[in-house]
Amino acid sequence: MPTRSAHTQTSAHSKPARSRARDAIALLKADHKTVSGLFKEYEKAEDAARKAELAEEICNELTIHAAIEEDIFYPQARDALSDDNDGISLLDEAEVEHGSLKVLIAEIEDALESARMDGKTDAKVTVLKEYVEHHVKEEEKQLFPKLRKSGLDLSEVGEQLRERKEEIKAEGMSGLQQLS
Repeated sequence: MPTRSAHTQTSAHSKPARSRARDAIALLKADHKTVSGLFKEYEKAEDAARKAELAEEICNELTIHAAIEEDIFYPQARDALSDDNDGISLLDEAEVEHGSLKVLIAEIEDALESARMDGKTDAKVTVLKEYVEHHVKEEEKQLFPKLRKSGLDLSEVGEQLRERKEEIKAEGMSGLQQLS
């Protein structure tokens, strides 16, 4: 994690710079790292049952991540970057990418439900990985630096993301399936 302090916080009750490790960007980057690790495990797995288990975990992690980004992070980022055309374009692209990711996730989940962990499903997981890598690169290299400079209270947004993520996990994935 970078160690320089967040220099523009808008909330009077903002936490000190040491809380940066718990801010929205840090939380989203941690999710990115988790999913990247799952994809690496998937690529190494040879057993079909293990691949299916990992594919399900990847889909669940990405579904939760997309939900908190779409429900909380992107709307607040859009407000913070309202005067930045490049930032708004990045957010538009990210939302379109989420749509493509959701289609692949749904197809992978359908295959898992009908126990069809075949070559086509394997290929879909590979394409999903490629889409996610592209999405992550744009967020981490382009969008997140813009947000660090925007004045958005990333600690507060991070807390909202954490709370929503905990709610989703407590409710189970079935509540999220209705949102797609």
